[in-house]
Amino acid sequence: MPDARITFAHGQMKERELEDIMYQFINNEIDVLVTTTIIETGLDIANANTMIIHDANKFGLSQLYQLRGRVGRSNRSAYAFLMYKRDVMLKETAEKRLKAIREFTDLGSGYKIAMRDLEIRGAGNLLGADQSGHMEAVGYDLYCHMLNDAVREEKGESIEADFDTTIELPVDAYIPATYVKNEFIKLELYKRISQIQNREDYDDIIDEITDRFGDMPQVVINLIDIALIKALGKKVYVTEISKKGDLLKIVMYPKAKVNVDRINELLGKYKGDMKIVIEEAPIFTLNIKSVLTKDLIICVQSVINELNLLIEN
Repeated sequence: MPDARITFAHGQMKERELEDIMYQFINNEIDVLVTTTIIETGLDIANANTMIIHDANKFGLSQLYQLRGRVGRSNRSAYAFLMYKRDVMLKETAEKRLKAIREFTDLGSGYKIAMRDLEIRGAGNLLGADQSGHMEAVGYDLYCHMLNDAVREEKGESIEADFDTTIELPVDAYIPATYVKNEFIKLELYKRISQIQNREDYDDIIDEITDRFGDMPQVVINLIDIALIKALGKKVYVTEISKKGDLLKIVMYPKAKVNVDRINELLGKYKGDMKIVIEEAPIFTLNIKSVLTKDLIICVQSVINELNLLIEN
C-alpha cells in the first residue's frame, strides 16, 4: 500500500508522542495504525472499521474481545481478522478461544465470552491461592453443582441423590439441518433443550423455537418431549427408561423414597400389563404391544405421571 499513511504506536513511547499519534488517527491523518495491545481499552474511534490481529492464537479470550471492540463503533460495517501462522499447530485452548470469539458476535456477548473464558481457563480455588485450573477439568456447570453440594454438606443439609436419567426409545429426535441451518445456533439449542427442568421451561423453549424458525418438525418436538420426560423422570427417581421388544422398562434409583403401600394401587391401574421386580432397585415393566410408535412418548409421559404418586414428599 504505497499511498497509505502508516505509523505505529506502543507503550514505550512518551505520553505526548502517543497522544499526538492517536489524535492524527482520529482525524484521518493516518490510514493504518500498527500498534501493540495498548489500544485494547478506552479508545472510541468511529472511523476505524478494519482490524487485523497478528498471532491471534497467543492472546487471551477477554483480550481478543476487547481488541475486536475497537472497530465497529459506528454505523459502518466493520471487520476483525484474527490471523495466525499457516504452519502453527494450534493448542486446544487457543483453538477454543478463536472459536468462541468467532461465535459470539452479537451485541451484549460480553457475558457469554466471560463464561466461555471461565470454562477454558478454569476458575480459581476458593480456599487456596490457585487462580485457575480446577474448573477446566470438570466444566463450569458441574463445578457449580459440586460446589453447591459441598456447601450444603458443610451446613448439614441433605444432598439430592446424584444420578442421571437415561432414555432409550425408538423415536427420531434431533434438529434437522433443513430447519436450523447455523451449526452454532443448533448447538446452543441442543444445550438449552437439555436444560429443561419443568413444564414451564418446556413451554418457553417451544414458543421461542417456533417464533424464530417456524412450525417445528415432529423430530424436534420429539427431542423436546424426551428432554421433559428426562427431567420429570429424575424428579421421581427414575434412572432408566427403555423399550425392549414389547416391554417398556423403567428402573428406579435404589434409594428412591417410594411409598410401598401405593405400588399395588399403581399396578392395578394397568390391569396386569405392568409388573415390578425388586432387585438392587425397583424395576417396572409395562406391556406396550398395542401402543403405536407415534404414541410411545405420550405413553411414557403418562407412566411417569403415575410414578409420581409413589414418591413420598
